Amino acid sequence: MLVIGGGIAGLLCAYELAKDGVDCILVEADRICRGVTRNTTAKLCSQHGLIYDKLRREFSLETAGAYLHANEVALEHYRRLCREVDCDFQEEDAFVYSLRDTAPLERELYTLGKLGFPAEFTDHLPLPFPVAGAVRFSKQGQFHPLKFLFALAKDLRIYENTRVTELLPGEAVTDRGRIRAKKIIVATHFPFLNKHGNYFLKLYQERSYVLALKNAPLPKGMYVDADARGLSFRTWGEYLLLGGGGHRTGKKGGGWQELRDFKERFYPQAQEVAHWATQDCMTLDGIPYIGQYSAKTPGLFVTTGFHKWGMTSAMVAALLLRDLVQGKENPWSGVFSPSRSILRPQLLCNAGESILHLLKPTAPRCPHLGCALRYNPQEHSWDCPCHGSRFTEDGQLLDNPATGDLEK
Repeated sequence: MLVIGGGIAGLLCAYELAKDGVDCILVEADRICRGVTRNTTAKLCSQHGLIYDKLRREFSLETAGAYLHANEVALEHYRRLCREVDCDFQEEDAFVYSLRDTAPLERELYTLGKLGFPAEFTDHLPLPFPVAGAVRFSKQGQFHPLKFLFALAKDLRIYENTRVTELLPGEAVTDRGRIRAKKIIVATHFPFLNKHGNYFLKLYQERSYVLALKNAPLPKGMYVDADARGLSFRTWGEYLLLGGGGHRTGKKGGGWQELRDFKERFYPQAQEVAHWATQDCMTLDGIPYIGQYSAKTPGLFVTTGFHKWGMTSAMVAALLLRDLVQGKENPWSGVFSPSRSILRPQLLCNAGESILHLLKPTAPRCPHLGCALRYNPQEHSWDCPCHGSRFTEDGQLLDNPATGDLEK
């Protein structure tokens, strides 16, 4: 068994398979946890925005229930593991707030009530601005993901600095040789194999930004705006982690400046001690793709598209793929199937972006599928608006799906 990718999803997959006695190795192009995983805000929760009413309306109550069950099982799995690992785990309530409208919150609470989940409404939050209300999930969690993952990784068979350049039936071609495996899991954030699965149409990427603030008020709990362009809050020790400023990769957005403007308005006494950004794969319907890579690739599996909720989604992937690669049934497989319908409104947007930037007569161009790159002045990088690959100013690869540097 081969797992490709040394972020949280790949490491959890390898850990769960090894625990089941599966002969498994993991390869990583760089060093483990050097990509998106190290930049997460690490919220362990089954509350993923206002996802459950959306799933009920667009799919079914059963789909919403399966998604909730999967994430609740993942959360409990983390609780058990974190009791054995020193990783700063803290149990916290999680809140999705709305600034102006309680109707979406009421619909979410209605769906959760139908599912028998004990969520609550509140309109009193320890945030520096008034809210119309919020949905509270109690007894969620937060932790230090790198401490957690390095503890799990110590007994795994891992080969770092081993980049997979091509996949063949039962074989991975790397820059250090070939690896034969009966089954392969692609956990590389954005899948890099283009000829199967249509992931270049089914996914796009978003950037989001974080400031670490000292001497800011430290609200107990974890908070995120129901509006996708709103702000998130959590604490770590003496620091407040303020997130937001997001936008589609390769497009303009608020970035760190939006967060700094907010800090100056509401936390003028606070000091910025660190800042960073991260990248998230977004699916057509808000549900990750976890399962067989495509209908035509038996033995090849994938996990991607965590929609900014990578912690519990990665554990869901590990538990689901652990079963699928061993030929076991899993009640969540239909919900997360990568082969589900792609006929969603976001498909047209993704296709439009690709056509626009494929036809744009500018250089440099992304080696993934040839889209014109845009310069990102905040991060001094060249970013792809089509699929989210990113490169340094001198052309070195930062983020996939591209697998190599820009041509000189």
